[in-house]
Amino acid sequence: MKLKDKVVLVTGGSTGLGEQICYEAAKQGAIVIVSARRIDLLEDVKRKCETLSHNKAYAIPVDMSNPESIQELINVVRKTVGTVDILVNNAGFGTFEDFVSVDFEEARKMFEVNLFGMMYLTQALVIEMLPNQQGHIINLASMAGKMATPKSTIYSATKFAVIGFSNALRLELRPFNIHVTTVNPGPIQTNFFDLADPTGEYLANVDSFVLDAQKLAQEIVRNMIRPKREINRPRVMAIAAKFYAVFPKIGDYLAGGIFNQK
Repeated sequence: MKLKDKVVLVTGGSTGLGEQICYEAAKQGAIVIVSARRIDLLEDVKRKCETLSHNKAYAIPVDMSNPESIQELINVVRKTVGTVDILVNNAGFGTFEDFVSVDFEEARKMFEVNLFGMMYLTQALVIEMLPNQQGHIINLASMAGKMATPKSTIYSATKFAVIGFSNALRLELRPFNIHVTTVNPGPIQTNFFDLADPTGEYLANVDSFVLDAQKLAQEIVRNMIRPKREINRPRVMAIAAKFYAVFPKIGDYLAGGIFNQK
């Protein structure tokens, strides 16, 4: 159990990819802290983690759009668990719509959850990692942050920001032996699309690109043991994103065509 007694905090851990990350970390013996808004779901994940890890697990609610709620999470973690070894910033949401129809209250909340809340929590936990000269931050960004497509203007903007933040933070923390990994997934079969794609048409149209949450979670947890700079999946979209960076005009054609299925 290669993460035995390591403290792993996962935001957005009650469902989807975050839930699967909790289980895979627990299988490796980690002390899992699962955090999200819905305490009823958190308790179920916590119990399963304890069964898998034969170790303690904790369920602590948080609203990542609310700094006071995030601070309460930090305070409870300090009192009950101590220092976090690995932080997985998984909480986030998105919607697909034309920019001219964007509700800016929703856009503001998307930035609060996907970016500002994540940065607030990361800063607090990094400050506590620094004296130990070790730690690992794993930030869930998106392929949408590498290659934007139509109808994802606000979501892509938040994820471009997460990638830029992660790249700078990685350089700042390298001298302190604190790793920063950016995970850039394409579409994943999770409840993320209950809001982003309520009709189900997008997932059906990109079926060949859709990732399995458990398999991606397994790769992310392996990365906790052997840290990498980035995880980009699926591979075909990772290749397309590199192509986009080198040949942006052709990349625009691809992003507005083959990968534009919303």
